[in-house]
Formats: sequence, C-alpha cells, structure tokens
Amino acid sequence: MELLSNAPAHATVPDRYVFPPEKRAAMQLDHDPACKVAFPVIDLHGGRALLSDNGQRRSQVASEIIAAGKEFGFFQVVNHGVGDDAVQEFRAAAATLFALPAEEKLPYCSYDMSKRFRLATSTSYDGGETRYWRDYVKFSCYPASHDNVRSWPSKPVEFAPRLVVYCEAVQELAQTLLGLVAEGLGLDAGFFADEYSSGDTNMSINYYPPCPDPTVTMGLPAHCDRYLLTLLSQADVAGLQARYGGRWLLVCPVPGAFVVNFGHQMEIITNGLLACVEHRAVTNSSAVRMSVATHVQPTDGCLIKPAPELVDEATHPAKYREFLFSEFLEAYDAADAGREDALEPFKTHHD
Repeated sequence: MELLSNAPAHATVPDRYVFPPEKRAAMQLDHDPACKVAFPVIDLHGGRALLSDNGQRRSQVASEIIAAGKEFGFFQVVNHGVGDDAVQEFRAAAATLFALPAEEKLPYCSYDMSKRFRLATSTSYDGGETRYWRDYVKFSCYPASHDNVRSWPSKPVEFAPRLVVYCEAVQELAQTLLGLVAEGLGLDAGFFADEYSSGDTNMSINYYPPCPDPTVTMGLPAHCDRYLLTLLSQADVAGLQARYGGRWLLVCPVPGAFVVNFGHQMEIITNGLLACVEHRAVTNSSAVRMSVATHVQPTDGCLIKPAPELVDEATHPAKYREFLFSEFLEAYDAADAGREDALEPFKTHHD
C-alpha cells in the first residue's frame, strides 16, 4: 500500500491525486468578507458538572445546542472537561504512529472494512479513481475490551495507554452532550444513554501531509456521518468545511475546542429536527493536518425510529420508518456515503 506518510515531501502532485476542475474545492470562504456566518462556539462550563446544575445555565446550554443543531448541524464546544494533557498526549502518540517506518506500519495496512484496526490511504469510497490526499487509521476505540485492545498497535508503546485515557474523557463528554440534547428536545434525560449510544465507539485518525498544490486535490469527499454523534479534535490547522445554505464554510479552529456534528441517526431519531450536514476536508501546502474523530453509535441490533415524543401525525408525521442500525450500515456503504442515497430507503413519503 502506497501511504503518503511513507513518502518524502512531494514537489508536485502525482496525477492520481489530481481532480478534474468541477470536483475541486478551495478554502476561499474563510476569507470572503461577504460571508458573516460562523459556526457556534458553546461553553459547557466544565462539561459533566453541568448536568448536576439544575438551574438556568444548564437549560441555556441545552437550548444553544438545539439551536445550533437545527440551523447548522455543526458547532464547537469549549470548557468541556476533557483535559488538554489527555488531548495533546494522545495526538502526539497518533502522530508518531504515522511517522513509523513503512515496514512497521505494513502489518496494519488494509482496505478490509471488517478489520478492527486498519491503516490505509485515500478513502474506501473513492471507487478506485482519483485518490484523496489522506492517510488514516480506523478502529474501535471504546470500550477497552479484550477484542478491541488486542487489535491496537504495539508501537508506539504510548499509543494504547494514552488512547484509553483520551477515549474515557471523550466518551464522558459525549454522554454529557447527549444528555443536554435530550433535555433541549424535551426528552427524558437518559433517552440516548442505552442502545442508541452503547455500540462500540469508533475512531478515525486522519493524516493530511502538506500538499504542493491544494487547488487540485481533496482531503475527503463530501459526506455525512452514519453515526449518532461525532466529536472531532482538529487542533490549530484548518481544513474542515461544512455545507451551509448551499455554500461550503470553513470550520475555523478554536483553541482547545471539540467540533461536534450530528450523524444520520440523530437526524432520524429527532425526525429531522437536528440536521446531519455534509462536510469535507481540503488540503494545504504549509503544514501537516491531523484530525481525530470519535464516533458514538448505536448497537448493531438497535431499533432506530423517530422518537414518539417528536412525532405528530397531524403536524409533524414520522419522516422515517423503523429499521435496525445494521440495516442502515449496509445501505450507507452501498450508497458510498452519499447523503440522500443513504437516507432514501428509510424515508416515509407523505402526500
């Protein structure tokens, strides 16, 4: 497997990474003076402790999350309770993984999506055509079960212990956010706490080396997440764009923040109230960008359907039928992660 992280710095972009003009992207909207829209940044006031606050502050934060979800589907959280040491130490271990000699990474290289830990390049949805300027690892990161842990790499030696610390903290943050979402929607506080969020949590670590010509390449195609909730550490290098109002907006890095976005399952369970929004990654010529995405998801056998509390047959009928999460995963892969193609088999059509 030809990993970008194994190669010396490229002076030019190899032809296999060059997209036709109509499929290229640019980061121009970050500097567009006519664009006054910015994704919300929400203060969680310490994270988990907020859930024990029965006052106005918790209610206000829950309302801010729902408002952000309805309008953008993306927001950032600060003062979230995940220690900076846990974030930086795990990010350093992940960077060391990509920097290992090629022969030490080779045993983990695979496009087999059934493998618990796999290192690869581009994306599974490129159809063997133009490649994306990205290496990545995908694996089950939580819980630290025997089956999950034995698939993790032995090098660098600090990877596994730092991963455990990081994932425990991020998992707690995810449950805090889900509790606030439930409250903001008028649902029981523990609505998302069981099967909806107790599948193995997956992680994607995306590595984008400097690209000699970002105008002709892409880091990731436009897609929506199949999961319930994604929390992303993108550090201080920009590259994530999300669709808003027919335009692509840059999700500008905020120091210490996690980017949060809702997946397909959240949109379906909330009967379309909270949006699952398309996003993509672009490249840059000056710095390595590494993002760490933690994906919270249901169990495979979880029955997904719009929450009854959010359905009114007269004014807001159910937009989606009942289905097992495992059924959705199959449809998502068949649709190559396309938003509408993935959702179509599960929609109810009201005249």
